Amino acid sequence: MMNDNEVINTLEELEAFVLAVESGGMGLNNVAGLALATNNSNGRPFVAVLDDNQQLLLGRWVSSDVFENGKDIVRYGPRKH
Repeated sequence: MMNDNEVINTLEELEAFVLAVESGGMGLNNVAGLALATNNSNGRPFVAVLDDNQQLLLGRWVSSDVFENGKDIVRYGPRKH
């Protein structure tokens, strides 16, 4: 489920998205993980919310800056402030 109008442009937006997913605020069931990936057809980067079968539950496009610099946020979770 990708919405072309929703793009995560900053690391702060990525952190908020990850927190919303982790807290159950997105209303998704069976969430097993998050990953940064690229679309096979056009190479566009996105963050994927995956279930335990590695199937896409939800995706959000990300800017190339977020794709390059947000890997630790996706891998380890948002920074503790």
